[in-house]
Amino acid sequence: MPELPEIASRARQMNTELHGKVIQSVEVVQPKCLNLPVANFQAALSGCTIQEVTYRGKWLFVHLTRGWLLLNLGMGGEILLVTRSSLPEKYRLMLDFTDGSCLSINFWWFGHAHYVEENGLAHHEMTRKLGPNALELNAADLKRIFNRKAGRVKSILLNQSKIAGIGNAYIHDILFLARLHPLRPVNSLTDTEIEGLADAIQRGLRPSLEKNGAFYEVDLHGWSGSFTMEDILIGYKEGQPCPQCHSPIQKIKTGSTSSFICPHCQPLT
Repeated sequence: MPELPEIASRARQMNTELHGKVIQSVEVVQPKCLNLPVANFQAALSGCTIQEVTYRGKWLFVHLTRGWLLLNLGMGGEILLVTRSSLPEKYRLMLDFTDGSCLSINFWWFGHAHYVEENGLAHHEMTRKLGPNALELNAADLKRIFNRKAGRVKSILLNQSKIAGIGNAYIHDILFLARLHPLRPVNSLTDTEIEGLADAIQRGLRPSLEKNGAFYEVDLHGWSGSFTMEDILIGYKEGQPCPQCHSPIQKIKTGSTSSFICPHCQPLT
């Protein structure tokens, strides 16, 4: 599943390469990914010019001359800049531009393509409750988010309504860098630990962003990100030595998900 580094990378590239393109027509292969009837969706987008592309958490916000196109790749997918003579094998949505290029959008599972009117973002159910982007947070922000909360630190970091953009791919290294056990209650964290966590979020996400995201996601031209397993510190490396103390990395159950930790560097108590 693409997370903040991948989505932020795609937003950056789309903002550069799609700016000023005019949508000539819209082909919909999978209507269930839309929030409007197909004809209404097509009418809303046709003739629009792409202005700016930004992101919030795992959502791409494509600002048009008439409203917004909001994209969420769900469990994964591709957004490719192609032509009708070089179409990918599968796509769910196709935007044809007046210059002859196309934007092919493919969702593997649970993707969304929503149109929202210019002043309608505050009423869009799936994005209006998103928390701030993870990379925009400092220690003071985290203290406010954690204030009077009784949840576990991993659960709150993954809660998109609290902090947007962190998922299961990066959470393990973030908590390792912060030297925090995923089951630590947030109300047990000291100010120093929260400051360390704010720094760990930056250190856990920015290296992938600088490499255009993870190796299993592709950009507009089908090129893979260059953040590889060698760049990951402890995530998904059960039994391998901790890069700090060389203790074997453990895989543990944390609620409905698993976590990878160093038992020496990330004690629960």
